[in-house]
Amino acid sequence: MDTGGNSLPSGADGVKRKVSYFYDPEVGNYYYGQGHPMKPHRIRMTHALLAHYGLLQHMQVLKPFPARDRDLCRFHADDYVSFLRGITPETQQDQLRQLKRFNVGEDCPVFDGLYSFCQTYAGGSVGGAVKLNHGLCDIAVNWAGGLHHAKKCEASGFCYVNDIVLAILELLKQHERVLYVDIDIHHGDGVEEAFYTTDRVMTVSFHKFGDYFPGTGDIRDTGFGKGKYYSLNVPLDDGIDDESYHFLFKPIIGKVMEVFRPGAVVLQCGADSLSGDRLGCFNLSIKGHAECVRYMRSFNVPLLLLGGGGYTIRNVARCWCYETGVALGIEVDDKMPQHEYYEYFGPDYTLHVAPSNMENKNSHQLLDEIRAKLLDNLSKLRHAPSVQFQERPPDTELPEADEDHDDGDERWDPESDMEVDEERKPLPSRVKREIVEPEAKDSDDKKGVAEHSRGFDTAAEETACSKASDVCPMPIDEPNVKVEQENSNKPFDQPVQMYPKP
Repeated sequence: MDTGGNSLPSGADGVKRKVSYFYDPEVGNYYYGQGHPMKPHRIRMTHALLAHYGLLQHMQVLKPFPARDRDLCRFHADDYVSFLRGITPETQQDQLRQLKRFNVGEDCPVFDGLYSFCQTYAGGSVGGAVKLNHGLCDIAVNWAGGLHHAKKCEASGFCYVNDIVLAILELLKQHERVLYVDIDIHHGDGVEEAFYTTDRVMTVSFHKFGDYFPGTGDIRDTGFGKGKYYSLNVPLDDGIDDESYHFLFKPIIGKVMEVFRPGAVVLQCGADSLSGDRLGCFNLSIKGHAECVRYMRSFNVPLLLLGGGGYTIRNVARCWCYETGVALGIEVDDKMPQHEYYEYFGPDYTLHVAPSNMENKNSHQLLDEIRAKLLDNLSKLRHAPSVQFQERPPDTELPEADEDHDDGDERWDPESDMEVDEERKPLPSRVKREIVEPEAKDSDDKKGVAEHSRGFDTAAEETACSKASDVCPMPIDEPNVKVEQENSNKPFDQPVQMYPKP
């Protein structure tokens, strides 16, 4: 088992990496509805660029196996998963109370195939984690994933199922410590909340902060209990450019890698932090955004690359195509090849677009203060936390079809008796697991207040949480301590909308 900071079999930074790329051809057919900014079609556009740039031939291309109910319930509550499975556009009017309870209907609409969509994008992220755990690739990519706002019992910010949390739970079966880095313009609140009280997952989010969805991610939010200082928030203002971004990103992430020494890294590559995004207000170039991928890759630690936000879809496709090239160690041409979506990229038909001349509201003084504060927080961590040995849960077996050898019609039946192939055999139980003692009464009181403020049914919550703890005995049943304690200005019975309708 790794002890953190491990090197990949593929060797030094200049050497090619073995990349597994997850893609379901159906994903581009899902439609959030007229006028909604989230467009799964962008994943299909990205795939078309990868195909015509010739990048697919350098990767193992895999069709993800859909996540099953029990896979989703490792983090999400049973009743929430049941609701997602059963709701349809035709039946939603009969379930208004449930829609309100689970925050579905505005930012997160009910659309045809909603549950299949969730199963697909979650299956790709968990499948990527399984590949990494088995050492079958150096980097796994799922551009359909990265939906970081979804909570245990509710949808939020266009996200229904938190594939990132599910993938991290899978990685924790093999790795003592997992690092999560989020470069979406929005705070990675769902992932931070899930792991707020553990020292086995560090979350680092770079995001716009101040009168902006979801309203969380203050620099003072640093974790709770055992997780104190294992949540890092980098609050940024409008117009941040490449130079300012990396003035923070590289020293902070460099120190995180030195102190935390993760066995695996998950990088959420939300493209709404690019210049010119429909909902964003940052000014990053595609190369500046991709520099984060290049930097994370340079540490030679198993890496899961996920999508996320991104609402100017031609630029999303540009960005994720270029970043796939970065993952592979292949520099792609700026001149775009002819393909089925070529007309989206006019009039220049190039991969890169120039950032704008918008004002950068992040002063040098502000950036210096943020950097100093976060590096100080990191100095308070003890190096590489140790965990006690404990029996680990069985491996997830999520077979997926290899697109290189598959006609797309035949799928494995997860309930069948057929043998799992060699790469799917469970790994020997040699991971250290953390045994978490119950928190003091004070934290229980806070938990009760927070749950009450969300209107959760406590009995159902406890049932769901006991099951989640079978998979990973971390206190993900206490995700709301921080929200109640330090972000009480957001009323939970009136969810903030990511994209308010006019």
